[in-house]
Amino acid sequence: MAKSIIMNPRVEFFFKSVKWHQEYEQLRMIVLDSGLTEELKWGCPCYSDSKKNIVLIHGFKDYCALLFFKGALLKDPKGVLIQQTKNVQSARQIRFTDVKEIVKLAPTLKKYIKEAIEVEKAGLKVELKKTTDFHVPEEFQVKLDKMPALKRAFKELTPGRQRAYLFHFSQPKQAKTREARVEKYLQQILSGKGLDD
Repeated sequence: MAKSIIMNPRVEFFFKSVKWHQEYEQLRMIVLDSGLTEELKWGCPCYSDSKKNIVLIHGFKDYCALLFFKGALLKDPKGVLIQQTKNVQSARQIRFTDVKEIVKLAPTLKKYIKEAIEVEKAGLKVELKKTTDFHVPEEFQVKLDKMPALKRAFKELTPGRQRAYLFHFSQPKQAKTREARVEKYLQQILSGKGLDD
């Protein structure tokens, strides 16, 4: 018996976009053929199994992609999974610039999706770096050392909020820019808020 493909009307607007229209539609059919549930999350079509996120379709200026939430745990015998940036710990993408690439890779995509579902059902988890594994930029460390209240407030933040700040403060190449970022967010940290709160 064939699997029933159920399209979610809440995500239709995404597939009507001018850029990557054909590529998105092709990816959508491949993913839905795997029996996943289609939802709208983070403004993109997200596909889940038993309410666990498996893959997401998204696009950028130069490419569109199928993102595997736990892609770091997939075997990747074809060597097509890409780590978006060095700071992305779990997710991996397969990028496309043409619908022909998707059609050609369709059997591989189906295998990877099936493996991703099995990874989730098995309850496997990506071992994430701890906050202590992240570099504390000198400009922020100076403030922590001089301001005990800041040090306490930072320690009381959730590990995710701590990592977000450390990552944000570390990104600029120039010390002056790093200092400005630290200054900008001191009060927010002291108020117990995260970077985007």
